[in-house]
Amino acid sequence: MLTRHPGTIISPFTGLLYRIYERRLLKQMDASRFPRHVGVILDGHRRYARRSGLPNYVDSYLEGMRRFEDFVDWSAALGIPAITGWVLSKENLGRPAAQLEPYYEVLADLFRRLPQRCRRHKMGLQFIGSLDLLPASLVTAAKSAMEETGPATEGRNLTIAMGYGGRQEIVDACQSLVAELSVGVENPSQMAELIDSAGLARHMYSAGTPDPDLLIRTSGESRLSGFLLWQSAYAEFVFVDVYWPAFRRVDYLRALRDFSRRDRRYGQ
Repeated sequence: MLTRHPGTIISPFTGLLYRIYERRLLKQMDASRFPRHVGVILDGHRRYARRSGLPNYVDSYLEGMRRFEDFVDWSAALGIPAITGWVLSKENLGRPAAQLEPYYEVLADLFRRLPQRCRRHKMGLQFIGSLDLLPASLVTAAKSAMEETGPATEGRNLTIAMGYGGRQEIVDACQSLVAELSVGVENPSQMAELIDSAGLARHMYSAGTPDPDLLIRTSGESRLSGFLLWQSAYAEFVFVDVYWPAFRRVDYLRALRDFSRRDRRYGQ
């Protein structure tokens, strides 16, 4: 028997059926219509733990981060060069320390493993969010992972959103742009005229990374909760009922099939 995640057993026969279905899905899709950048909200760890009868959330977090590593592999195999994963929101930081500290340890462990995977896929690694609000040990692990990974090649990049809030990103971008424009500008009205969308885009956390084409959220919630608010203006959304630790490759392929069938209008 094959164990996919705590509390669920997949038989060899069922696993074979999944693989056959995945191949059928791939044959139905035009890879040239795949997104170039996929954002994913890793939602549902705690609900997954409760439903699976796990004694604590740590096992769920561990499984969720292993699933995220799978997601990186799946994307690379499908030729999708850019991924942004939201692993921790700024609002999450208000939770009790007893909940956060074990998750910080799981994330730090993930960051120690990511460089090898990123190098294998020739991907760069970057972190976005209010990192100054996070424990120093976690930030150190993130910075070490970036240094060990090295630069992106061929536009391939993995972005981890951590301590991230979409509204805060826009506020920070505005403040940074105003600070830039204030140098040498005496009349405030002149400064206002210089503020535009292109200028703000340059000051977003993810400046230099193409806007996402597809955003996926798991756990059945049909909202963005602030994820990449600026960048997602013309993104397509897919909301999946499954909790993130139970997210399968077949769920990803279904999302890609849905995306590839859409007629993107970009506001027109």
